[in-house]
Amino acid sequence: MRTALLFLTLCITQASAAAPATQPIPTLHLNIAKNAFGDADPSDINAVLQSTARELLPHFPGIKLEHINVVRGGPITLFDRARDGSIVMKLDCEDSYWSQYAFQFGHELCHVLCRFEEHETSNLWFEESLCEMSSLFVLRQMSETWKTDAPYKGWRSYAPSLNKYAAERIEKAQLPEGKTLADWYAANAEAIAKTGEDRKLNAIVAVALLPLFEAHPDHWSAVYHLNDNRPKEPQSFTAHLQRWHDHCDSNDRAFIRDIAKQFEVRLSPDK
Repeated sequence: MRTALLFLTLCITQASAAAPATQPIPTLHLNIAKNAFGDADPSDINAVLQSTARELLPHFPGIKLEHINVVRGGPITLFDRARDGSIVMKLDCEDSYWSQYAFQFGHELCHVLCRFEEHETSNLWFEESLCEMSSLFVLRQMSETWKTDAPYKGWRSYAPSLNKYAAERIEKAQLPEGKTLADWYAANAEAIAKTGEDRKLNAIVAVALLPLFEAHPDHWSAVYHLNDNRPKEPQSFTAHLQRWHDHCDSNDRAFIRDIAKQFEVRLSPDK
């Protein structure tokens, strides 16, 4: 699910990784295409996507997102903007399958938060894996939120379906028995880097990294810096992680080193 994603001008304050409790959740402006998603009402789709975003955006204090036009297709977020300058995001969903909307939007929103650019793709697989993980993260969080705080009271009973949708994908993307992520990556590095968008391979990395982000959600803000100062030439995965680490806020760097350890990659903490 490679997004041909527009490089976005996102402004984020230099604050702590977790948003202060008194700070309002950043506003997400969505324009949902009419008559594009089967029987689903645009206002209901908007409610689901806003709920999805609320599981991520509080970890990006001060962020300002541009308007997003949500249309049918993809799923993909385009480099080219709409005539009014809005982002164009396509979701391949229909009717009231809210789990599918949340899953696809959680992935695309992560690309937006990563500030993806069109550049060399030697490590695209890692961003794609983070975005697959984002989809699982938001679904599992929403399944808890919706038990008591669904967009509509009548939707509370849908909470188990959100968790089931994530659980089915997690079950299919487990590491081989007895293998660590580092073991698996050593055997699959060439294959996963080939296109960057092998969904089955990306999902295995996503599931392996999910516990880290669920245990420390305040470090989601680190993904904002994933594409800072990207080189024009191919870069090793170690160099990719080191650059990400060095451009992050200092309080996120130990977390990135923990991610690197999952791949048995050692990063220098000195910068």
